[in-house]
Amino acid sequence: MFDTLMLIERDHAFYNPSLHGAHEFLEANGVSVSFEEFEKAYVTARDALYAAAENNLEEPHFNVRIVGALKLLGYERDTSDSLVLGATNAFCDRFMNFVKIDKNTLSLLRQLHGKYKLGIVSNFAIPECVTKLLKKHDLEAFFEIVVVSGEINKRKPSPEIFQYALQKLCVSAEETVFVGDTVDADVQGAKAVGMKTVYVERRHQEEAKVTCPDQTIKSLNHLLTVIESFRRI
Repeated sequence: MFDTLMLIERDHAFYNPSLHGAHEFLEANGVSVSFEEFEKAYVTARDALYAAAENNLEEPHFNVRIVGALKLLGYERDTSDSLVLGATNAFCDRFMNFVKIDKNTLSLLRQLHGKYKLGIVSNFAIPECVTKLLKKHDLEAFFEIVVVSGEINKRKPSPEIFQYALQKLCVSAEETVFVGDTVDADVQGAKAVGMKTVYVERRHQEEAKVTCPDQTIKSLNHLLTVIESFRRI
């Protein structure tokens, strides 16, 4: 989804505004710490989660980061606490301001919808945010499934997330084309479970020379032609 159908502003421009949003919510609801203190606790909690989850390609929900940060600051909460949910939602709302759909996304989906089963498999720790973005841009009706790593605690290139999506769509890997913008997560992950792959080259990635996606495109307006070519093979 991200940097394929929807584009995130470069250089993590969303990070500070989004984290400020979470902090402002917490501060308004009784968490008396400075932004600098909160950011330090958040980064520590986030990095610890990354380290623990790396080997198994896990993706704990963003709520877990907020719980970890609050614990470091002396506030004991669980992932279902309204304070945690509100902070995550505030982060999401600010993040959404830095996301726009690709200029070719809507026309492409209109051409594909009804001819093919369409699904999204996305790495993101806030699955609710993916849902909000799809609704905001009137895209949710195009997709039969939406699988987000933070919802199932597995992220690309883990085979589990691809297999989960295939099962939900009731299709085999051999008859499926996976489209993505990252070589390691999207191309390598999808190829490993037997899917055909289309690499959307948003930026240069040296690994593409080794991984060899089935097709490479630089713009989504070329995707329909590529997919139709697979049907003729």
